[in-house]
Amino acid sequence: MCGVVGYIGGRQAAPILLEALKKLEYRGYDSAGIAVIDGESIDVRKMRGRLQLLCEHTRDGQDVPGTVGIGHTRWATHGAPSDRNSHPHLSNNGRFAVVHNGIIENFRQIKAMLEGKGYVFYSETDSEVISNLIQYCDQGDLVKTLLAAVPHLEGSYALGVLSLDQPGCIAALRKDSPLIAGKGEGESFIVSDIPAILNHTRDVYLMEDGEVALLTGDEIRFFNGYGEAVRKDIFRVSWDVSSAEKGGYEHFMMKEMMEQPETLRETVRPRLKEGRVDLDELKLDGDFIRRLSMVHLVACGSAYHAGRLGKDLIEKYLGIPAEADIASEFRYGSPILNGDHLLIVISQSGETADTIAALREGRRRGVKTLAVVNVVGSTIAREADHVLYTWAGPEIAVATTKAYTAQIAALILLSAYLAQERGQLAEAERAELIEGLEKLPELARRVLGEKEQAQYLASRYFNRGDVYFIGRGIDYSLSLEGSLKLKEISYIHSEAQAAGELKHGTISLIEQGTLVIAISTQKRLREKMAGNIQEVKARGAAVLGLVTEGDEVSAALCDDCLRVPALPDAVQPILSILPLQLLAYYVAALRGNDVDKPRNLAKSVTVE
Repeated sequence: MCGVVGYIGGRQAAPILLEALKKLEYRGYDSAGIAVIDGESIDVRKMRGRLQLLCEHTRDGQDVPGTVGIGHTRWATHGAPSDRNSHPHLSNNGRFAVVHNGIIENFRQIKAMLEGKGYVFYSETDSEVISNLIQYCDQGDLVKTLLAAVPHLEGSYALGVLSLDQPGCIAALRKDSPLIAGKGEGESFIVSDIPAILNHTRDVYLMEDGEVALLTGDEIRFFNGYGEAVRKDIFRVSWDVSSAEKGGYEHFMMKEMMEQPETLRETVRPRLKEGRVDLDELKLDGDFIRRLSMVHLVACGSAYHAGRLGKDLIEKYLGIPAEADIASEFRYGSPILNGDHLLIVISQSGETADTIAALREGRRRGVKTLAVVNVVGSTIAREADHVLYTWAGPEIAVATTKAYTAQIAALILLSAYLAQERGQLAEAERAELIEGLEKLPELARRVLGEKEQAQYLASRYFNRGDVYFIGRGIDYSLSLEGSLKLKEISYIHSEAQAAGELKHGTISLIEQGTLVIAISTQKRLREKMAGNIQEVKARGAAVLGLVTEGDEVSAALCDDCLRVPALPDAVQPILSILPLQLLAYYVAALRGNDVDKPRNLAKSVTVE
């Protein structure tokens, strides 16, 4: 959500800024802009709409001279998408320019104070108050000025700042929003996400909350909230730049779906050793595992859907209560937490604002925390007591695919490991589970290799106005993710419903031609699901079934079917989501949508 970039060095800044912003388009945005120091002024170019418009307006940056600049892609929070609400924002005296990712919660109070002192505002944004507050707090030194302004700001922010009084540097500051500094040969960068600068450098610094970075072409210096110098170690990015490129696929989403067999192999195989699940990397205390009495799984979006499956697995294998909570609700509720509980937070990016807040609330209340996360060095990874990395690699498409399946795989491993260490996982059950996990990558490759069936069914149903997903047990949790995938990239109204709840309201919406996607992959619940399928068919629904191979009874009830190989119930959801991902992709493509960058959505939701 919002992209922040900055460049200082010996090359022309604007083309580099625009190139970096292109690599951040997946984060979601509605306008874009750059600011470059050009002699005695700051040249700001910004406009509503796709980044390509700004590129055309500036001839890919060639029309904007200067070697020091900042850039931004905005996802609107305060003020509608427009040229004037776009970033960067100049201070009233034109000597400071600011790009901002986050939300300033007390901007109205700051704005009123500054207006009382004669400052004029030209946008509806919360971000413009920052540039004018910096002018108001100006102390002749950019680091000192930022440290004087920061105490007045409430909320979240990742800032890039230019000053005409110090034209040979860029200042950066972060609090609760991701920001990374990168160092190349004779040049330095700031960026919201690593892929944006991988063509230029692999050496980055992971900034902590409250830190200020001062960048020149030759060096990057860091300061804490007291203005004291801070020494930081370089983090060397190990994954290849090609991982963040399409590699011949039309869309990142298709590339990332097709990468899932290898992703699952990376997540699972190193953690299966000699017939056991090995998660000793977590360094969880054995006594704590044995006295564990409650697990809370907290996340947002698709990660929350993975958490629901994790809840089922923990209760199945450990026989203790587990709760799956939406992070934005958890932080404002009154969860019961104590020292025998484990708080598991799940996030692809490791920068999800509500999930970070839930993590911090758990730590504040003395609960042991464990992160299931993809991005190494992210805020959540750094702040949790224990980290289980999913190793899914960079995920660029807004709609998650491989990160989600890797999260489920990680939660299967974690649940089995905890049960194993407590002596609650029977040998036969463990062997069956491990066998299923070992088969998973190859079976996933087979399911994805049969994508033409999903493409054909998409061509039959892509014009439906309402779609309902139904399932029971783990299939209900799976239906939530299938529905989300469809709605977020196809823009079709889609709902997921526990099949047993149909009669409590939702069935009144089923009419002739309504598409119902019925998920029935659990043998013990087939008869119950058969009754639900017949209920919706009796009211005119067209039913697309997702069933396991060999289940001809369920298949016979449906108008069309997607089939997946059968695995143990715990592992089944990973295979079962694959055809639903493909279906959503092909439906969106047939409707002419931008599959990788759906409207109004952001990859990493870094504001509340």
